[in-house]
Amino acid sequence: MSRLADVRTDERAALDPRRWITLSVLLLAGFMNLVDVTIVNVAIPSLIDDLSASSSQIEWVVAAYILAFALGLLPFGRLGDVVGRKRMFLLGVSGFTVGSALCGLAPTTGFLIAARLMQGTCGAMMMPQVLALVQVTFPREERGFAFSLFGVTAGMAAVTGPLLGGVLIGADLYGLVWRPIFLINIPVGIFALVMGWRLIPATKRSAYQPIDVVGVALAALTVFAIVFPLVEGREFGWPLWCFGMMAASLPLAVSFVSWEARRARRHETQLVPVGLLANRHFLLGLSMTATLFAGIPGFFFVIALFLQVGFGFTALQSGLTTVPFSVGVFVASLVSGRFGSSHAKARLVAGPLILAAGMAFLLFVASGATTAIDHWVFTGPLVIAGLGMGITVAPLFATILTVVKDQDAGSGSGALQTFQQIGGALGVAVLGQIFFGALAGGTTPDDYRASFMATLYLQVALFLLLAVLASRLPADDARLN
Repeated sequence: MSRLADVRTDERAALDPRRWITLSVLLLAGFMNLVDVTIVNVAIPSLIDDLSASSSQIEWVVAAYILAFALGLLPFGRLGDVVGRKRMFLLGVSGFTVGSALCGLAPTTGFLIAARLMQGTCGAMMMPQVLALVQVTFPREERGFAFSLFGVTAGMAAVTGPLLGGVLIGADLYGLVWRPIFLINIPVGIFALVMGWRLIPATKRSAYQPIDVVGVALAALTVFAIVFPLVEGREFGWPLWCFGMMAASLPLAVSFVSWEARRARRHETQLVPVGLLANRHFLLGLSMTATLFAGIPGFFFVIALFLQVGFGFTALQSGLTTVPFSVGVFVASLVSGRFGSSHAKARLVAGPLILAAGMAFLLFVASGATTAIDHWVFTGPLVIAGLGMGITVAPLFATILTVVKDQDAGSGSGALQTFQQIGGALGVAVLGQIFFGALAGGTTPDDYRASFMATLYLQVALFLLLAVLASRLPADDARLN
């Protein structure tokens, strides 16, 4: 017993005393990246007016970032394991900051699209390192709370993006109109870079191994075949090639898994360790991640249309209306994180059920909207939905990553966030299609109410499905010890 106590004492002594301050720097960089995913949406009218951009060009201002980000997560996650996570994180923050400056100074739409590609690529460099560094920096008993703070960051970023965008564009600082939504990243990025360089401990680099070029290509083609048609499908009217690309993603995925298994048999490095690809626990967790994030980004997309176009809310008013969701996420994440590794499966079932209840409550509230709506009526259902989200995220991420070895933390984190992006793109595409399909050219508030309600039925179903998937987790696998 005394020997075990001595080991635990040594482990505590080896912990970085600045790890919580370091975590705040990692979360700040992650917040900057996540906000940039949504903040552009409220700037679309200003971009069209200022740059004389076509609808197709505007689509690519949004899509370029999403595609570059989704395609880069797996290879950069693995590269962080090989060359060092601190180095890859700082490189990503540097590039993201420069990309933000280029976006803010863009003289043409084409230049802006290219800068957004740079932003997305560099965001993919830094984001897998955030979760990976949490995985290797914190002991098991602290990871639950650390991951809950990541959940707080993600939830707040989803709401802060439109809200901050509305404030900055409305202020029209120095006559710059939309440009401050990108330029604001410069001081934040510089601060994160300096503090990250000083605080983040250097992780042990793996021995040099050749890059799995074929694996990178197959993974990129698979993700591209899924994400591109989901992002662009509605703009082109869902032609057959969209469905052909999505169908092609299945044999591409099979080819990727087969290639990784072949490299494993030869004892060669893999982009995603084949042990993870064969782990039922990990794959179920990825499915749950895609399901959860199919609901949340899509929800904020359609509620913005419902409020701003259907009922005449400004971008700022729309953002303020959705703040209660972030409040719910913040409170629940802090409470959920305190449980650490205990009752993980129970929380993974309860959280989605509460999310479904919040969406059902919102469905009831929306049914009473006619020609006008008071933003206060959304407070209750959005707080409930936020509580469900906050309860879910911490145990979900921690439960998935607990099966990942420390040396593969970047790869596992990259896979997790890739499925998060795929789920988000799928949710926006499907919910957008339902919304516009039900709208069918209607322009009255009642038309928008009916379209919004149609999407909420799917939201309730999605979160109930997530609860069912969580119930399939074996009790031992759902725990972090």
